[in-house]
Amino acid sequence: MLYTNLKHIETAADYRQIISEQNYVMICYGRMGFKSISVYDIMEKVQKRYRHVKFYDMEFDNPESKTATETQDCKESDELPYVIYYKNGEAVQITSGQQTEQQIVTILNNIFGKKTTTAHH
Repeated sequence: MLYTNLKHIETAADYRQIISEQNYVMICYGRMGFKSISVYDIMEKVQKRYRHVKFYDMEFDNPESKTATETQDCKESDELPYVIYYKNGEAVQITSGQQTEQQIVTILNNIFGKKTTTAHH
């Protein structure tokens, strides 16, 4: 189990249902290592600004995650986490390794459009 404040995907059936029913989805496949945790933290922060995008995590070592990661040609030798961005059920971008908030926001804006609401501090 991943200890994040994101919604968790635990089964391949849940994964298939989510990407088929949601138009805009960002899923981070990782572990509880430093690089993955930094991406989870960014996702938790930006999800408030991108209410039209659904943010999830899935444990990379969960055998159920192989449905997604093998389909998208993610290699064990590449750096975790894998982040797969889905638009209308199709994987449209994949990143691996540590990402900065600016890199993630740029991808979100390019694929899903600008933020829909501003976060209040």
